[in-house]
Amino acid sequence: MRHMAPPFLLILSSPQNEGLVVRDAKQNASLIFRMSGEVPLHINIKEPRWDQGTFMGRAKHFFTVTDPRNLLLSSKTLEDARRVIEDYRMGKVSPGLTEDKLWQAKYIYDSAFHPDTGEKMILIGRMSAQVPMNMTITGCMLTFYRTTPAVLFWQWVNQSFNAIVNYTNRSGDAPITVNQLGAAYISATTGAVVTALGLKSLTKHLPPIIGRYVPFAAVAAANCINIPLMRQRELKFGIPITDEKGNRLGESKKAAEQAIAQVVVSRIGMAAPAMAIPPVIMNALEKRAFLKRYPWMNAPLQVGLVGLCLVFATPLCCALFPQKSSMRVSRLESEVQAAIREKNPNVEVVYFNKGL
Repeated sequence: MRHMAPPFLLILSSPQNEGLVVRDAKQNASLIFRMSGEVPLHINIKEPRWDQGTFMGRAKHFFTVTDPRNLLLSSKTLEDARRVIEDYRMGKVSPGLTEDKLWQAKYIYDSAFHPDTGEKMILIGRMSAQVPMNMTITGCMLTFYRTTPAVLFWQWVNQSFNAIVNYTNRSGDAPITVNQLGAAYISATTGAVVTALGLKSLTKHLPPIIGRYVPFAAVAAANCINIPLMRQRELKFGIPITDEKGNRLGESKKAAEQAIAQVVVSRIGMAAPAMAIPPVIMNALEKRAFLKRYPWMNAPLQVGLVGLCLVFATPLCCALFPQKSSMRVSRLESEVQAAIREKNPNVEVVYFNKGL
């Protein structure tokens, strides 16, 4: 008697269902690996763990990246994470490694080591230092804004910190030169100080609450100067653009303009809640007997309020736009459009890394 294959196997073996078979095979393999406690080797740890096509997925990613607790990790923990990631990339799985531990190691590694060069980054230049450093600097800018020397000093401190962050997170493919860094630093500091002092003089006869927003205007102006200057090479020569599969199609200045505009909006958005909400609260508290009795509490309260805002504003504003940004081919420069349509006539949308 001839044995017939079960109907579901006949269906899956047909040519039109080959993709389904392969996909299910990968899912089953992953399930078997999880059940056996082993880690599959096909996990793409170059990409974030969560779907970056959704705001929620991007938010989860950046909440992990900007977690200040990463600053407290020991050198041994960082080196262990580096070893796990480097071994996994070479096809070696460390004993006892699970998928959750692999992702944990990836985010520890990403928090401390440069993605292009692999070098350990300066501590205060890491993304995980954004909240503690910015809460201290922003809190002091909002507290000590009444005198010219204080304005000059804290705007200088803020732009010095921004320069360190920009240098630490520079691209390994198109590194920032010392001249570019110096020009951006001087221009942003000058722009911030001029804006702050100019608005300070204009708000002398206005209600005190208006004067409290002068530091925010200065920071916004500095971001509009600093980021384009730091990325002037991209504006001049363009940034790499790819198709959906990651195949490089060329470079585009229009894509660079969009990427930089999105980063400027995100950076100003990060500062907005921390520099807009605490002034209202502090203006109300200063009228109460508590702060009149304990004036030394002004700075700690301001720093604490700013920190509370930044814990949420930093990752959520980083997540406003996809890291892998997109643009229709029709919006690119005419010569770039022509080159793409000549070699890839079916491509309608290009993709590029917007930066941070």
